[in-house]
Amino acid sequence: MKPLLQAAALAAALTALVPAHAGRSCETRPVAAESLERGLGLAERTAKALDASGAKVVVLARAGQDLSRYGLAWSHLGLAYREPASGRWRVVHKLNHCGTALADVYRQGLGEFFLDDPWRYEAAYVVLKPELQQRVLDALVDDRRATRLHTPAYSMVAYAWAQRYQQSNQWAIETLASAVEPAATDRGRAQAWLQLRDYRPTTLRVNTFERLGARITAAHIAFDDHPNEKRFAGRIESVTVDSVFDWLQRSGLGESPRVVR
Repeated sequence: MKPLLQAAALAAALTALVPAHAGRSCETRPVAAESLERGLGLAERTAKALDASGAKVVVLARAGQDLSRYGLAWSHLGLAYREPASGRWRVVHKLNHCGTALADVYRQGLGEFFLDDPWRYEAAYVVLKPELQQRVLDALVDDRRATRLHTPAYSMVAYAWAQRYQQSNQWAIETLASAVEPAATDRGRAQAWLQLRDYRPTTLRVNTFERLGARITAAHIAFDDHPNEKRFAGRIESVTVDSVFDWLQRSGLGESPRVVR
């Protein structure tokens, strides 16, 4: 898989060989036959469901981690679109490099998207309003526009209204905002538009011990972009799949989420 930002550079040939995961550390190990079969099976079922939906663009989620302790069902978002020429589904999404604090934006097929050792072999997607789909599609097929709001500095719990870091779901919703609203040409404007449209991030309850432990042991987790009064109170406001799905439905920008099992 090749980072979109490096598609025209020789470095892409090297970085494309480095595993990348959304918010998880990397372990170099062969893919088990059962995992391969289940991942490809989920990709096939998802492709059929997306074809049947009649959509050109959807917001697609996977359950890469168990976040049930926070009341969350899904962990990672991608923006999926149907290629106009081939009819195949592709996913544009952001991944950090092997537990590091750096990330890139990738374009993958559904098979690759679901071969990342998920917690549950299930998917969920939201079909965007028809009048928005072409705008988002135009942005996703253009490497420059798809990466315009990308910030390489990564934190899995990045503050929803700051620009120091950017996590995967945050890139997805900000890129969506930029595609829908022409005036949202940078991250600050995209976040202002999201606030205007009443997007509400998830408030994660994380105590001091958990924050210190995570910051010391994981390079891809940082809390210093959160306002002190919220951080010291253990209120970590970040972009989650569940909050994005809720907002898309509440705002009328998308339909109800559909689950693929």
